[in-house]
Parts: sequence; structure tokens; C-alpha cells
Amino acid sequence: MRNTNNNQESNGASNKEVVCFGVLSYLQLMVVDQAPVYNGGTQIQQLTDSYGDDAAIVADMLHQFGQRTKFIPSAIGDDELGRKVAATIKQLGVPTQVIVKPGVATVAELSIADPSGGRTYFYQRTPDLLDTLDEADLTSLENAAYLYVDWYDGDHILRPMKAASQLGVPVFVNIESQYRNQGLLAKLAPHATMCQVSLDDSGDEPEISEDMATIAASLLDAGFKVAVVTGGSRGSVAADASQTIRVAAPQVAVVDGTGAGSCFSAGMIYGQIRGWTLEQCARFATAQASLKCSTPGFKVPSVAQGEQLSATLNVEITSRP
Repeated sequence: MRNTNNNQESNGASNKEVVCFGVLSYLQLMVVDQAPVYNGGTQIQQLTDSYGDDAAIVADMLHQFGQRTKFIPSAIGDDELGRKVAATIKQLGVPTQVIVKPGVATVAELSIADPSGGRTYFYQRTPDLLDTLDEADLTSLENAAYLYVDWYDGDHILRPMKAASQLGVPVFVNIESQYRNQGLLAKLAPHATMCQVSLDDSGDEPEISEDMATIAASLLDAGFKVAVVTGGSRGSVAADASQTIRVAAPQVAVVDGTGAGSCFSAGMIYGQIRGWTLEQCARFATAQASLKCSTPGFKVPSVAQGEQLSATLNVEITSRP
């Protein structure tokens, strides 16, 4: 799939920054050769000091695609984990103003990824650190192409969402599995353009039995302009007022599914600001997220690789009433 609709790109939208807003956390990523067994051991294939949360990961992945990005983070603590994550984020090349605030503890996460594509994680977040998001400088939104935020950062995301909306900047919000949370949807939908739901692919969660198109339709009814739902090996669904698009997932050798949802988000945003059709965006995002699972960590395939695979994916498009 080589994009042929360059209207927004020729207008310079892709030269503007995508602003990602959220918590900067220390992440220890552990890749194992099999899912951990309760009260048992499993061999570690890779152990890496890394960074999170999703906003930071999306910013990094967009940067790897060649898209200008900026990350507006929470503060980090004056502690060992804070120093580790500050050193890691500095190497990414994404403009980030890291603020050290004594008296708060750096957010920490341990993520264990296995070849099934699943992950087990443990995390520590404190209200004091989350509150530092309210002090973040939002000036960069004034010339932004898109804003990305995560629902789990709570009401702290409403300030940048409202500011972006007032400036006419599209807003992408990751709501994970919160599509039934009517109170949350009512808060976010008035200020958001696109939302993303991620469903568990294990088959053990109640969400897996629900039709992804039905979930997408419910999000449009809640007020979002575009809704995307990812289902791992079940592929993805993207919907707007006129159409619903199902994209089948390709077969890949899964090594590490960590960051696949973020890669999908980055792919959707990358296509949106280039004026691609919704089908092109959904194809590209599905291809990139799938390819990402074949490598450990947050390294993503090139745009050319994603476009090549996306052209081969099976797609079903239906008109919405």
C-alpha cells in the first residue's frame, strides 16, 4: 500500500509534531521462553532497562517512523529508577523535558513477555507523581498535528485534551478495555477525535466473545468520531460514521507482544496526519503492530515494511446505516 492521498501531507501536517502526554515510568522488560508458571521458574531470554508508559512508547515509535514527535511527561523522582529512565529516554531522540522532583517516587513497572504474545506486569504508581502532570507545559500543543493520551492517567488528561480541542488539534485517546465505562466515555468523547480499545486475545476474558464491530459502534454512539478496536490474532476493526472496516491479522512468529497496542496507535496517527483513508490507516496500523510482535522491545519495522505487508491483508468493508 503506497499512499496516494497527500492533501494533508502537502499542507505540512506531517511536518508538525505529534504531542504525546503521559507518565514517564521506569520499565524493566523481561522476555521469557514460556509463560511464567506459578511457584515455578522459567528461563529469561532478555532483560532490559526501558521506559513507559504508552505515551512515551507511542512517541518513540512515531519517531522511528520518521514523524516529528514531542513527549510531555510527568516528573520523575530523585531516585535510582528516575536516573535510569532519564538516561534511557535521552537516547531516543524524542524531545522530552525531564523534570526531577524530590519527594516523589519514580513510577516503576516490571513487564514479563512470552511467545504467546501475552504479558504479565507489575507496577507502582502514586497520586503525588500523577499530580505532576498538572504542572506540565502545554505550549507545544499550539502547533501540534495530533495529541495522544491514555485513559489510565485519570482526569489529568482532560486539561491537554480540552486545550487541544480548543486549538483544533485532533486527539487520540487509548481507553484499553474501558469501553463499557459510560462515565469515562462521557468525560472523554467531547474532547476526543479517535479512541482505541484493546481486547485480550487469550480467550479467557469476557471481551473476547463480543463482536469488535459492535464495540466500535457503541463508541461512535458515545460521541467519538473514529473508533478502533484491536483483538490480537483476530485483527482489528476501524469505524467512523460511514463505514466499518475489518482487517485480518497476518501470521507472524511472535517473540514479544509488548508495545503492539502502542504500535497500532502510532500507525493510525501516522496515517491520519498524512490524509490517508481510514482503510489505509487500519491496514498500516495492523501490519505494523503485527510485525512489531516479531521483535523484542520497542523496535518497530520501517514504514516501507509496514506498507508492503498492509497491501496483502484481507479487508472487509461494510457501510454503516
